[in-house]
Amino acid sequence: MIRLWRSFIGVLGFTFFGFGAGVISFIIFPYIHFFLPENKQKKAYSEVVHRAWNFFIRLLIKIRLVNIEISDKDKLRNLSGKVIVANHPTFIDIVILIGLIPNSTCLAKKATLKNPFFRNIVKSIYIINDIDLEKLKEDSAKYLSEGFNIVIFPSGTRTKPDEDFKIHKGSSAIALNSGVEIIPVKITTDIPFLQKGQLFCDMGAKTAEFKLEVKEPINPKDYANLPEIKARNAISEKIKEQII
Repeated sequence: MIRLWRSFIGVLGFTFFGFGAGVISFIIFPYIHFFLPENKQKKAYSEVVHRAWNFFIRLLIKIRLVNIEISDKDKLRNLSGKVIVANHPTFIDIVILIGLIPNSTCLAKKATLKNPFFRNIVKSIYIINDIDLEKLKEDSAKYLSEGFNIVIFPSGTRTKPDEDFKIHKGSSAIALNSGVEIIPVKITTDIPFLQKGQLFCDMGAKTAEFKLEVKEPINPKDYANLPEIKARNAISEKIKEQII
């Protein structure tokens, strides 16, 4: 009975999330586009998504679907122009991270542009990742130089604890190109929660306890003496050590 009730509450919560995304896409973002100067639009887009997702996460905590323990919340709040890398065990990881980290964006697949509720959000503030690597580095460098943080899941998709964790080289390439620090974040949950292959309505029989561990920064300048490909590989291995 408890599991059914949690599923019902969870479905209501994510319906509210979808409704909120529609309001942001079709009302708030167009307002920003037409009434704010172009040089202030991206910051405004980012702030709206950050505040909305922060509210949604606090709502999930309030209705006891999840609880979130963070090793260094202030460190996340004060980041600027960093690459944040994290493992990706659940569907809501990106919502949690962007809800916690102001002035942030992330890499998004081109397929997300087909979602009518998120298309305008993705076009306005996210970076499309399935493009030429040089173009990806160029777009990312521009965001980082403007003080935005870029959230990246190096696995590229959700992974289960028993799966082989493969690291894509995009995060290391972006950091090397821009010379910015990488902040690894390890996400763990005490029960399976919105994992890959799990029913979307399955919220478990108890509050899911999330733990976010903010690890020591990885400085790409420490690998400057290596050829680029070797530097990427070395940084990727360091990322894997930190978030697995």
